[in-house]
Amino acid sequence: QVHLVESGGGLVQAGGSLRLSCAPSGRKFSLYYMGWFRQAPGKEREFVAAIHWNDGETYYADFVKGRFTISGDDSENTVDLQMNALKPEDTAVYSCAFKTFPLRVGLHQANEYDYWGQGTQVTVSS
Repeated sequence: QVHLVESGGGLVQAGGSLRLSCAPSGRKFSLYYMGWFRQAPGKEREFVAAIHWNDGETYYADFVKGRFTISGDDSENTVDLQMNALKPEDTAVYSCAFKTFPLRVGLHQANEYDYWGQGTQVTVSS
């Protein structure tokens, strides 16, 4: 079993930046992916970004390309999401997710992932 704890959310003005961090703990796996999803009020959960932990390959939703960067920190055992040029429409609860190999439905789908954190609130004011 894997436990995920997100941190770094908060309130920021449009155009500002936040850095989210996800710290996994528990059972270790040889090969896995970690992803970030978000869910705004009245909307479905949507894919933000993902990373193949073993080789660092990254994947992004179209709406965050050029603004957000996902990265893994081996020394801290965390996956981070650097968010720049934030917009009010980025306001949502951001959740970290974990998936071991092999993939079944794809990293862009929430039901691909086996474990989830409780989420951290990101609010962008205009």
